[in-house]
Amino acid sequence: MENLQALKQRFGIIGNNALLNRALEKATRVAPTDISVLVTGESGVGKENIPKIIHQLSHRKHAKYIAVNCGAIPEGTIDSELFGHEKGAFTGATSTRKGYFEVADGGTIFLDEVGELPLTTQVRLLRVLENGEFIKVGSSQVQKTNVRIVAATNLHMSKAIEKGKFREDLFYRLSTIEISLPPLRERKEDIHLLFRKFAADFAQKYNMPTIRLTDDAINILANYNFPGNIRQLRNIAEQISVVEENRTITPEKLAHYLPSSQGNLPVVIGGNSNSNSDFANERDIMYKILFDMRNDINDLKKLTLDILKNENIEDLQEENHKLLEKIYQEQQGNTAKVEVVQLPTANTKSNKESYDYIETIEEDETLSLQEKEIEMIQKSLERNNNKRKLAAKELGISERTLYRKIKQYDL
Repeated sequence: MENLQALKQRFGIIGNNALLNRALEKATRVAPTDISVLVTGESGVGKENIPKIIHQLSHRKHAKYIAVNCGAIPEGTIDSELFGHEKGAFTGATSTRKGYFEVADGGTIFLDEVGELPLTTQVRLLRVLENGEFIKVGSSQVQKTNVRIVAATNLHMSKAIEKGKFREDLFYRLSTIEISLPPLRERKEDIHLLFRKFAADFAQKYNMPTIRLTDDAINILANYNFPGNIRQLRNIAEQISVVEENRTITPEKLAHYLPSSQGNLPVVIGGNSNSNSDFANERDIMYKILFDMRNDINDLKKLTLDILKNENIEDLQEENHKLLEKIYQEQQGNTAKVEVVQLPTANTKSNKESYDYIETIEEDETLSLQEKEIEMIQKSLERNNNKRKLAAKELGISERTLYRKIKQYDL
């Protein structure tokens, strides 16, 4: 256990959870071998630490370690990135380029988000795993490489295999040893330890006193679901450190920084912290949301029926205006304004006109969600000098998704 604590200190890992300790122990035992390893776990649990540990504790530690985010590389260029290309292999290939597998020869390659690899690339990767051979794009010459592959994914690989998105034979080659990292909600005893570490780091970074949670706030933090795991906890600690003037954080203040993991559900403060109570609270919240949704649907149904009957048109217009305004404010953050055009009366000659009503959504810049998306992408690219990586980070999407959007909209 002393060796394990030294390992945590060396790599900056905090926590004493049994599942975390088990994952670290497996990493240290498999490190001296050349066996392929698959690291699984939800996004934000710290999967990137495992391949670093494996590399540093292996005989390859003096060779190169390359981390590749497979989900951030466009599908059309990922083969070139991984395996290299010859001059003239495709438009823009003005010179021969070495791929990661050639550069990292003798070292370790970490393939993050390996489940995002295209099927054609999966075939090439399988060949590397089987006999260490690969071919550059545009070449016919077989080359050899000696690399240790550690992959990671947050996908359910069995489902991906069933849907035909991932090769079953590649999965078995990658997962000779599988190391699973637990989500933060299963490490309740570590949550406050991590928060204190992050709070101390940000206090030093921004040259301000360290924030401190009250006992009740600690209980709320420990029982929060954390869908974003450690990454989300770190983000919350940074927000509070920067925004709050009072460095003692109460449950009421903390609640503002804990968005619900189920949409816009409110955070429950106080109450018993046992699992039954937590379940009851979440169930009550869900019932309330469902009842509110049912009421809104009933209001819309009543409005539609009354319109068809052509009763009290002026009153119905006002009700329709209020209801639509409420819905669009909830969905679009109070940025949309709703105008209901005058409804036809019973004396209107056309039966079709008698039953139709028009809703006009007036927004500041555009009426089309697709046009809004295109405009946001264009502005983000302009602000970041057409650097897709920075633009994708600003938009909150992966670089690969941004590449597809650019291609889709011909930007």
